Amino acid sequence: MTSAPTSRFPYAKGSDGSRRLGYGADYNPEQWPREVWEEDVRLMGEAGVNIVSLAIFSWARIQPASDTWDFGWLDEVMDLLHAGGIGVDLATATASPPPWLTTAHPEILPVTATGETLWPGARQHWRPTSPVFREHALRLVRKLATRYADHPALVAWHVNNELGCHNVYDYSDDAADAFRVWLRSRYTTLDALNHAWGTAFWSQRYSEWGQILPPRLAASHPNPTQQLDFKRFSSDALKDHLLAERELLGELTPGVPVTTNFMVMSGIKGMDYADWAGAVDFVANDHYVVPGPRDRDELSFSANLTSGIAGHRPWFLMEHSTSAVNWQPVNVAKQPGELARDSLLHVAHGADAVCFFQWRQSAAGAEKYHSAMVPHAGADSDLFRAVVDLGGTLEALAPVAGTEREPARVAVLFDWGSWWASEHDSHPTSRLDYHREALDWYSALLRLGVRADVVPALHTDFSAYDVVIAPVLHMVSQTAAKDLARYAENGGHLVTTYFSGVVDENDHIWLGGYPGALRELLGIRIEEFGPLLDGDTVGLDLELPGAGAHATGSLWTDRIDVVGQDVAVLARYRTGAYAGRPAVTRRSTGGGSASYVSTRLGIEGLAGLLPELLAPAEVTSELPEEARGSVELAVRRDAHHRYLFLVNRGETPVNLPGTTGEVLAGPAAAGGLVLPPREVVVLRQPAPGSAGADQGRPLG
Repeated sequence: MTSAPTSRFPYAKGSDGSRRLGYGADYNPEQWPREVWEEDVRLMGEAGVNIVSLAIFSWARIQPASDTWDFGWLDEVMDLLHAGGIGVDLATATASPPPWLTTAHPEILPVTATGETLWPGARQHWRPTSPVFREHALRLVRKLATRYADHPALVAWHVNNELGCHNVYDYSDDAADAFRVWLRSRYTTLDALNHAWGTAFWSQRYSEWGQILPPRLAASHPNPTQQLDFKRFSSDALKDHLLAERELLGELTPGVPVTTNFMVMSGIKGMDYADWAGAVDFVANDHYVVPGPRDRDELSFSANLTSGIAGHRPWFLMEHSTSAVNWQPVNVAKQPGELARDSLLHVAHGADAVCFFQWRQSAAGAEKYHSAMVPHAGADSDLFRAVVDLGGTLEALAPVAGTEREPARVAVLFDWGSWWASEHDSHPTSRLDYHREALDWYSALLRLGVRADVVPALHTDFSAYDVVIAPVLHMVSQTAAKDLARYAENGGHLVTTYFSGVVDENDHIWLGGYPGALRELLGIRIEEFGPLLDGDTVGLDLELPGAGAHATGSLWTDRIDVVGQDVAVLARYRTGAYAGRPAVTRRSTGGGSASYVSTRLGIEGLAGLLPELLAPAEVTSELPEEARGSVELAVRRDAHHRYLFLVNRGETPVNLPGTTGEVLAGPAAAGGLVLPPREVVVLRQPAPGSAGADQGRPLG
């Protein structure tokens, strides 16, 4: 299972001591004059805020010079928040070193692959492997922990901030030294490293550890395993900094849980968060919507994956936006209802706290056009009224706090190693997008109204799922191959795709034909890939019940030969170089099956194919037919109840006939439920087997 945290979650407490969902934001009082602070606390009370993240970028204010400390202002803010009934997730403030530190020690600044220094003036201008930075950062952490260990407002520690957002890859001499230490730990001997890196190619064999460098700018394609190991190392280097701060906090404040904010969202790929999960007491995540036709699919996918990383235990939404952000090419404001829908979709997938960046919109600085809970227009605004309304909704959802996500029958595997390796240079195509392919499968499941979990590939018990979908599972070790074969033999149904099973954990090709490590399980053999040029497509005939169905593939094709027993061809290429050859196959094995999809079908094509791939496991939608594709269903549960979150994904009302349960939040109507556009309804039902439980379909 996932290397999950222990879930020492900093629950907000109601007046009777019961759990409540957390609600709040990053709070940056140092940006505002003293007279604003009391008004902030008053407005927080009006909005229902019960937790804030404090001091995230306050290092220069707390320590204005090497031997000068100023805690007076922070003491006062902590006291004001406590008096207002607001808990504090106190940051260690190490995210951005102050000017005096970078002036005295420019050797802490990151270096790019081309040898350029990243200078101060923005944020995160520090090397994860710098011993000088580590020394100063831990000195600050010790000061903060010692001073606030017993403060009644302190409910959690917030290590650094968005580790690796801007400094994940550092190519400095400090990084080179640390990379060599990491490699010696991984391989022990140079012979083992030379084998793993395939250094017989291009005369790259190393005879001393000191000859090894990070993959800096090179004359041609850098060694692919060197690139892969540097990605692994860079994720580990940031995790090591997280652990260094956590260890000190654990020593000084053992009763206070520690976290940091992950960034499980589109475009962030440098940190292996599944590996990081065990380094925190509870998982926290930042997520921002990128407007587009699939924006809420991606939000759902990322929230779902965050839950998978957290082992389906409650997690903390540390940041998202009330409306527009400031860093996209065009920063679009959210429509009415989207603030609440986005927030509640995170709650549906396991978030027990909903927080924003930030509380009060900045008047100066790089993020002054980023929305906040209190906008430039002030409290007399539609945005703040929506914030207050959401606070009321979250208060009504207090019974959900502490519940876990109910596992689905279908899992979509997500693997950081395959993500990194499949998109290297000098590959059959540079157009492959691992995240997009995984999201396509998830979007197609949403289109069909089928609940699915998104889970880390290397930390998942496959046997918990009837169907496991592993898109572009490019990197497969011998152990993983055996686990997948055992899963299918024992009755599970595996679905994988093009460019899967091709390399081992060292990025070495599995010889004998593709898909390498999965060839025997799938019962097929591929001698040569057929990547497609931009704009080229191929037609497929789906050989399914009802026949005559067509689909279109892009990006990739495979020249498949069926070599195993009990292999059915579910689709053939109608056009292209491999016309007449299999395009989609399924091999029956033991009590289960293993299917292969050899081209990018996109959401429409996958939605047409998935019912056949799900059929052997008898997986269908739990939603009424008229709601499928328009409504997303997510379920949380405890020993006594199920909590159904029904989210209208579209712009038109949706009827949900036969839907039963106590309405905790959202619209209710006698005689049936109509879900308006961009609305969410939360229903409470008795758990199966409990008194009053409906033994029929969950929604009717």
